[in-house]
Amino acid sequence: MKPESLVDPIVALAEDAGRAILEVYSTDFDVQEKQDDSPLTQADLASHRWIAAGLASLTPDIPVISEEEGLPGFEERRQWQRYWIVDPLDGTKEFVNRNGEFTVNIALVDDGRPILGVVHVPVQGKTYIGCEGAGAQRREGEAAPVPIRVAGAAAQPPRIVGSRSHRGASLDAFLTNVGEHDMVPMGSSLKFCVVAEGGADIYPRLGPTSEWDTAAAQAVVEQAGGSVVTLDGKPMKYNAKADILNPHFLVIGAADRDWLSLLPDSE
Repeated sequence: MKPESLVDPIVALAEDAGRAILEVYSTDFDVQEKQDDSPLTQADLASHRWIAAGLASLTPDIPVISEEEGLPGFEERRQWQRYWIVDPLDGTKEFVNRNGEFTVNIALVDDGRPILGVVHVPVQGKTYIGCEGAGAQRREGEAAPVPIRVAGAAAQPPRIVGSRSHRGASLDAFLTNVGEHDMVPMGSSLKFCVVAEGGADIYPRLGPTSEWDTAAAQAVVEQAGGSVVTLDGKPMKYNAKADILNPHFLVIGAADRDWLSLLPDSE
């Protein structure tokens, strides 16, 4: 099955999950805490149920990893050539804070690489798509899809997108090395999408993330002409180890500057 044939049904599935999220968003919802102290709401669970059922129907032979379901053991996962990885609600903190900056992330990974990614933004009604063989695009409502592309050259001063909820000394040191810059704070995998559509030049992530946080948006960035690299300059890979934590990474849109050279020495 070619990934292009899955784009429309996966977009529809992400939009359905987004509607389930918005039904909760409009209520006085409860917030629980997971074992890692991250927040969990009924919206996370409602979205997960939609997506799990949809993928089971659409591609019953392709296994699924979801943040809201138990992680299969690595001995099992390492046998998978192709699988789905899902974050039913990326940016739960943004959801709880009601700032709209949360997404539904669905990615198809093949041989450690995300080859199809759909990032849906329920509050904005936007969907970002990256698909090997079909490029990257943004869809809004009934309007025709708009092809997207990373910036050809860094702005002056460069535009750097960063997390609204997570910031640390390593990022501050990187920003010092960059010098004058415009900082664009944002939540969830929207940061990748802003780079993918040319609205920012780079997103440095020098803190913890998990593979379901990044896979879909990485596909969007890469198909838009950008790159997602670990701090040794290599493309970020998936399903290569027992845990599901990502190394630190850079999401690079404008490639006319040596961003890796600006990392603090400790990195």
